[in-house]
Amino acid sequence: MKISRDLTDWTLTATGGPVPADLAGVPVPATVPGTSHTALLEQGLIPDPYLGTNETSLAWMKRATWRYATVLDEPAAAPDERVDLLFEGIDTVAAVAVDTDVERTGVSQGRTHLGRTANMHRSYRYDVRELVGTPANLVVDLDSALETAEAEEQRLGTRPMAYGQPFNMVRKMACSFGWDWGPDLQTAGLWKPVRVQRWRVARLARVTPLVTVADDGTGLVDVRVEVETSGLSVSGPLIVDVTVGGRGQTIGSYGGDDSAHIKDFTGQLEVPDVDLWWPAGHGEQPLYPIEVTLYEGNGEDRSEPLDAWSGRVAFRTVEVDRSRDEHGTSFTFLINGKPIFARGANWIPDDHLLTRITRERLEQRVDQALGANLNMLRVWGGGIYESDDFYDVCDEKGVLVWQDILLACAAYPEEDPHWAEFEAELRENAARLAPHPSLVLWNGNNENIWGHEDWDWKEPLGDLTWGAGYYYELFPRVLAEVDPTRPYSNGSPYSPGFTPEEMHPNDPNHGTHHQWDVWNKVDYTHYRDDVPRFASEFGFQGPATWATTARAILPDNAGAPDSADVPEGFKDSEVFLLHQKAGGGNEKLDHGLAPHLGIPDDFVDWHWATQLNQARAIQYALEHYRSWWPRTAGAIVWQLNDCWPVTSWAAIDGDGRRKPLWYAMRHAFADRVVTVQPRGDGLVAALVNDTDAPWTGQVDAARTTLSGEVLAASGSEVSVPPRSVTLVPLADDLNTAADVTNEVLVVTLGDVRGIHTWVESKDLTLDPAPVRTTVTAEDGGYRVEVTATSLALGVSLLVDRLDPDAQVDEQVIDLPAGTTTVFHVTTAGRDPAALTSRPVLRTENDLS
Repeated sequence: MKISRDLTDWTLTATGGPVPADLAGVPVPATVPGTSHTALLEQGLIPDPYLGTNETSLAWMKRATWRYATVLDEPAAAPDERVDLLFEGIDTVAAVAVDTDVERTGVSQGRTHLGRTANMHRSYRYDVRELVGTPANLVVDLDSALETAEAEEQRLGTRPMAYGQPFNMVRKMACSFGWDWGPDLQTAGLWKPVRVQRWRVARLARVTPLVTVADDGTGLVDVRVEVETSGLSVSGPLIVDVTVGGRGQTIGSYGGDDSAHIKDFTGQLEVPDVDLWWPAGHGEQPLYPIEVTLYEGNGEDRSEPLDAWSGRVAFRTVEVDRSRDEHGTSFTFLINGKPIFARGANWIPDDHLLTRITRERLEQRVDQALGANLNMLRVWGGGIYESDDFYDVCDEKGVLVWQDILLACAAYPEEDPHWAEFEAELRENAARLAPHPSLVLWNGNNENIWGHEDWDWKEPLGDLTWGAGYYYELFPRVLAEVDPTRPYSNGSPYSPGFTPEEMHPNDPNHGTHHQWDVWNKVDYTHYRDDVPRFASEFGFQGPATWATTARAILPDNAGAPDSADVPEGFKDSEVFLLHQKAGGGNEKLDHGLAPHLGIPDDFVDWHWATQLNQARAIQYALEHYRSWWPRTAGAIVWQLNDCWPVTSWAAIDGDGRRKPLWYAMRHAFADRVVTVQPRGDGLVAALVNDTDAPWTGQVDAARTTLSGEVLAASGSEVSVPPRSVTLVPLADDLNTAADVTNEVLVVTLGDVRGIHTWVESKDLTLDPAPVRTTVTAEDGGYRVEVTATSLALGVSLLVDRLDPDAQVDEQVIDLPAGTTTVFHVTTAGRDPAALTSRPVLRTENDLS
C-alpha cells in the first residue's frame, strides 16, 4: 500500500529583495502548509497585517524572495519502489531542488534540480527515488510573483485589468494583489501539504466518479481511473475494484509491462432505487461512500492493495435551462428536474492568509449562509478552487456551489505557458471536485467578456489575445472530457446562445446579469429598473461591525461606544481608508445614504446608518427579484464573507460577525415572504412561497397612521401554490396615502408581514423614541421584548457594542405601532439596562 508522510517542519529565509536588515538571511522556523506571512507572524517578526496601517508597512514582502528548506531523511528505495515528492500547492513561482550528500555539518555536496513551478492552483510531483537513502536538504526557492508577472507583461504586452498590478500574468490568486475589498499582501509559500509518497508497481493517479440518475431511479456511477505504473516491475495484471454504497465491481484489468506510464480504467456501476440528493429546503442530502482499490494479480493471486482512494458521492441530476421565451433567455437551475430559485451569495477566500482557514471555520461560515436562508454559493473567479473541506461541508448541508474558473476582471494572455497552465489546473481541479454533488456549475470567468465589450479594452488590446480562446474553446473542451455531467457557462455575466456582437453579455433579459450601476452610479431604487433572468452579482457596501472596527481599525482609545472617543474626521483618516478599498467608497456610501436616511455627522450614527442602508438596499433588490419568479430564477448577492477587517459588500465581516445585512438577507430569502411591489399603475402584495406546501390564509392589508390609526383596510382569502408567487392587487384606498409623511401600508399573511411607505424614512414624521422595552434574564443571556408605540423601523440590538462576543438572533425588524418582537441575546455578565439604550438599541427612527 502507498505510504504517505507529510513534511511539516521547515525553515524560511528571506534571500533577496527589499528585506529589513534584521530579517535578511536569517532562517526562522516555518510550518507547512504556510506562507512567508504566517511564518513571520508566528515568530513575532512582523506585525499583524490586518491591523491599523500594517498592510502598508509590509509592502516590502511583495518583492522579496524566499527559501523554504527542510531535511529530506528517507530510507533508500527498494528496487521496485518509487519515492515521490508531492507538492499539493506552491505559492507561486518557485524552483525545487534537493541538495544531496549533506554531511552532518549541513554543507551541500551537490544539487539536483527537480523543476520550476508557476501556478499555485495545481500540484507538482517529482520522482526522488535516486535521491533518498542519505540525508539531503529539500529546498524551494520562491521568486517574487509580482516581478515575474511584470516581466511576463513586458514579454507579451500589457493587457487591460481592473487594478494596477499585472495579476493576469501569473497563475496566482488574483485578489492576492489586492481588490476593492481586500489587502495587497501577495503571499509566498507552500500553501498546501508537502508529502513524501512511497509506492510500488502502480498507484492511483486520478479518480473521477461521474454520477447521473437514470429515468427509472437507478443511480449510475461512471468511474474513470488513471493508474500510473512505476516502470520498475509489473509481475501480474493490475485490477481496479470500485464499491459504491456497498455494491462492488471490478472495472478493468491491465496486463502491463515494465514501462512507466498512465493507464486509463473506466467502468459503470448501477445502484438501484437511490435516494436523491437535494439542495437545502428541497429535501435531504444522502451521501454514498465510494471506494476505489488497486491490486496486482487476479483472484487468489491478488496482492495486498497497492493503493486506495475513498470519498463520497450523491445521486442527483443538474441542468441549466437556457431556453428562449417571450422575455429573452432563461437561466434556471434544475435539480433532479425541478426548477430551483437560487438564493445565493458570492464567496471569496475566507482569509487572505489561506493556510489559516480550517474546516471548522468553513463549516461555521456555511452554517451562517444557511442561517441567512441561502441555498447557493458562487465561488468567485479571483480567488481559489475551493478546498475539499469546503465542498464536503456543502455536500452535507445541501448548499449548491457555482465554481468560477479562476479569471477575473482582466484580459488574459493565451500564449504558452499560460494556455498549458490553464489546461493543467482545470483538468486537475475538475477531476478533484467531480465527486461533490454540491458542485452544479462551472463558469468560465468573472466579467471578462463584459469587460471586453464595455471597459475600453479593445483599442489598447489591438490584436493581442485576451481570453476568448479559453472561454469558447479550451474550457468547454476540457470539461466535456473530464466532467460532462455539469453545465458550463462561458462567463458571468453572459447572454447564452449569442455572441457578444449579437447580444450584450450583460443584457438583463438574457442569462446572467451583474448590476453595478447601483452602488457605482445610481440609487438602489433603480434595482427595479430591470427584471433580470438571473442576477449573479449585485451589492451595496457597509462597514464592518463595531467590535471588528474597534479591534482592527479604531485607535486604541476608541473602542468604547461613545462618539467622543472617535477622532474627528475618522472616516476620512488614513487608517480607515486603508480598510476601505473601493474607489470613492466613502463618497458612494454618503451618496447612497442621502436620499434615504440623510448623512449623519457623528461617526457612531454614520456607522449605524451605513450598515442599515446596506441592509435596506439589498433587501429592496431581493424582494424585487423574488417577486418575479420564475422569470427571475436566482439572486446571488455580492458578497457573503470578508477576508480581513474592511468596509465592504459582505454580510459577514472579517472577524466572522454578522452585519445587519445578514439579517436583511435572511428576511428577504425566507421560505415565505410578503412584499409590496409596483405593478402597472398600482401596488400589489407579492406573496412568495418557496416551499413544497400551499400557503393559505387571509391576506390582510391596512393603511394606517404611523401611530397605528387604521385609515383603510381589506382582507381576502388566498392560496399560494408551492414554489410560486401570487400577486394580490391592492384596492385604490390602499394604493395611495392622504399624508405621505404620516402613513404606512402593512400587509400580513399569517405571521409574515410586509411594510410599505410612500416616502423615504428621512421624510417621515417618525417618533425618534418609538419603542418600550422589557429585559429578563434567561439561560446564557437576556430576553429583550420590544413593543412599538409608533412605527419603528429597522429595530436592532447592536450587541457587539456591549460585548464583542455577544450574539443576537434578530436585527433590522420593522414594527408597526402596537406590535412586539423579542430578541434573544447571548452574553455573559453585562448590564441589562445597556441593551435598551443607544448605541446598542438602534432604530431607523433615531437617525431622523
